[in-house]
Amino acid sequence: QVQLVESGGGLVQPGGSLRLSCAASGSFRGINSMGWYRQVSGKQRELVALMTSGGSTNYADSVKGRFTITRDNAKDTVYLQMNSLKPEDTAVYYCNANIRDTSIYYGNDYWGKGTLVTVSS
Repeated sequence: QVQLVESGGGLVQPGGSLRLSCAASGSFRGINSMGWYRQVSGKQRELVALMTSGGSTNYADSVKGRFTITRDNAKDTVYLQMNSLKPEDTAVYYCNANIRDTSIYYGNDYWGKGTLVTVSS
């Protein structure tokens, strides 16, 4: 049973920083991409940042220059360093990973349960 467990959310003042972590556990052959999405109540979930197994990254325009995604392949963990946070970054942040659980080539998408980030004074 593959699981993604997030940590690091919380309340922060505008201009502050937070670091999210997401660790994959369970039995699997490997991990393709890992990334972060966020969702505000009543809106669609949106991509925040994504990193492939090769290290390529993709960021939402709204977070470029402020957020940094990194990955520790040895620990099957992805991080999101969020700096210069704004009230509009308030959302539930979900970890996503495309994991090769049964195939050595093809992966399935897994999601964490989400962690709330609130940016407010």
